[in-house]
Amino acid sequence: MTWDLVVNVVIAGVLTGLVYGLMALGLSVIFGVVRVVNFAHGEMMTVAMYAATVLFAAFKLDPFLAVLPVAAAFFVFGYVMQAGLINPFITRPEHSQFMLMVAVAIIMVNALLMIFGPAAHNVQVDYQLESFELGKILLDKARLYAAAAAVLAAAALFAFFKFSLTGKAIRACADSYLGARVVGLNVKRLYALTFGLGAACVAVAGCAMVLLVDVTPPLGPYYTLLAFVIVIVGGLGSMTGALLGGVLIGVSEALAGLFIAPSAKSMFSFGLLILVLLLRPQGLLGRKQ
Repeated sequence: MTWDLVVNVVIAGVLTGLVYGLMALGLSVIFGVVRVVNFAHGEMMTVAMYAATVLFAAFKLDPFLAVLPVAAAFFVFGYVMQAGLINPFITRPEHSQFMLMVAVAIIMVNALLMIFGPAAHNVQVDYQLESFELGKILLDKARLYAAAAAVLAAAALFAFFKFSLTGKAIRACADSYLGARVVGLNVKRLYALTFGLGAACVAVAGCAMVLLVDVTPPLGPYYTLLAFVIVIVGGLGSMTGALLGGVLIGVSEALAGLFIAPSAKSMFSFGLLILVLLLRPQGLLGRKQ
């Protein structure tokens, strides 16, 4: 084993981790503002991956071009689900919210099984087997494009929350629900907008991820669990922490696959989770309550 191989594996892990980070960013945004734990997050990403495969099969639409219609559809879906289904549960006990989202997740998984069956689906584009060569470093084109899409989507979301009036209003809702209502903000509408943005993030991540892995319905629970690991490692409610956590998990999985076995990826991810919880319970970039 050479250092060149290790460097290439680490770079691949970073690129995949950025897509993971975008997926977890959607979960972090939803939890940080709405304070609802979205147990259907990974299932939503799986639906986005299937949507990309359907658009490719029907119209030969590249997944990166499919990002726009899929993200728009997911934004509307997330907005409507928050406004019509989740908002009535905002003031209810947390276990009621948990059961609601678990029920939504189970419905999604079984709906995908009924529609697409258990067989794996994928997208085959010309550049999937191509790489950029920088000396002895090989950059997989599909992985690099997926990471670039994730970074652009994350940057757009950061800019929205920092510079737009609506983004600042959403941040005010996250800081104080009561204070936001006192100054006249339409909190429930802003919550729905936030859930829509989180859903759009997971849609972009799904369209990018379908170029890297085959999609099956059981991927949903796996990605939900992975998103939770990432946001806990990075820090609950921290957007930057979600991206950092995604990169760390991506690199740990890549190194586990290289030095041990691909089946050991989850072991390393959860090992990193335990280590962070022991040394910094609030996460790497999380704030102490």
